[in-house]
Amino acid sequence: MTLLDHRAEGPASAPPLLLGPSLGTSNALWDKVAPELSIAHRVVRWDLPGHGGSAAGLISAGATVGDLADLVLALADSLGIERFAYAGVSLGGAVGLHLAVHRPERLSSLAVICSSAHFNGSKPWEERAALVRREGLAGLAESADARWFTSGFTVPELVDDHRRADPDAYAACCDALAAFDLRDRLPEIAVPTLLVAGRDDPATPPAHLREIADAVPGAALVEIPGASHLAPAQCPEAVLTALRAHFGGPAGRGMEVRREVLGDAHVDRAQARQTPFTARFQDFISRYAWGEIWTDPTLSRRERSMITLTALVAHGHYDELAMHVRAARRNGLTPEEIGAVLLQTAVYCGVPAANSAFAAAQRVLAEEDGAS
Repeated sequence: MTLLDHRAEGPASAPPLLLGPSLGTSNALWDKVAPELSIAHRVVRWDLPGHGGSAAGLISAGATVGDLADLVLALADSLGIERFAYAGVSLGGAVGLHLAVHRPERLSSLAVICSSAHFNGSKPWEERAALVRREGLAGLAESADARWFTSGFTVPELVDDHRRADPDAYAACCDALAAFDLRDRLPEIAVPTLLVAGRDDPATPPAHLREIADAVPGAALVEIPGASHLAPAQCPEAVLTALRAHFGGPAGRGMEVRREVLGDAHVDRAQARQTPFTARFQDFISRYAWGEIWTDPTLSRRERSMITLTALVAHGHYDELAMHVRAARRNGLTPEEIGAVLLQTAVYCGVPAANSAFAAAQRVLAEEDGAS
């Protein structure tokens, strides 16, 4: 089976995140956002049929957004991805809404960017499809900047993608937009949903995103000042900030994991001691140590505890060691296993270091016994 062309970035073991493009663009739309998202996700950005590297024959006249969604699921299946987060722009966002309504078991969360639950009726898209089938895309590409960006801004590579797209495939995508209207199904969407609007977007104004936010239970809405229709290209930092927060990025997920490993009491004490001077360091710890390293499923938490204990002994960080002995117990290590790890350090880190480590660990384990 021919699949949508795609580009994958980030660790294969990281949570998957699929990124969908808008009509007329390629996956280059995500060039300023995807590399940053790939730090914490397995990012897969795909091309519409007849756009970028995707074959035009994957779609034909009379296509629907559902047809495009099926192609996305076929791509995910080919990559061994069962459940994924999804973000899409314009037509790519419509694909995400369709998946959230019709295949919710495949989505973990959804972000809809500069898109809509309907695209102002079928007539404008039927007329555009007829124009493209008759005259090609050169003329339409000339007005791309006005439709996509605020005055004075452009991304020449994306305009070139528009010009090079296959006219028949582009027209079939117009057919899909013409037939798309999910307004009556929006209350059924149950996955965590974020709406991102470009405040200066003439194609899908903020009112279209507010309509979705008002109808989808628990949805959140972010409006980006100065952004037009292709917000990820024009305002990548703002889009990245919104997506990181929504998809449980390193800082949010990191605090959750930090509490699971170290315990609420310890984290609450650390938070209470936080000052404006230390706040950025605390965020750094939550985002990178706990949000990226401890969340990586390549190693189990038991294994990470063993490695952490060894490293702390090697560097003589015995106060931290006591904290991580407690964490190791919370992660399932027995006192005997902790002792075996410390005995191993006697060989590779030195007997004096292991002696101090045993003393620190024994105090923690004695406290546990006393508490029980």
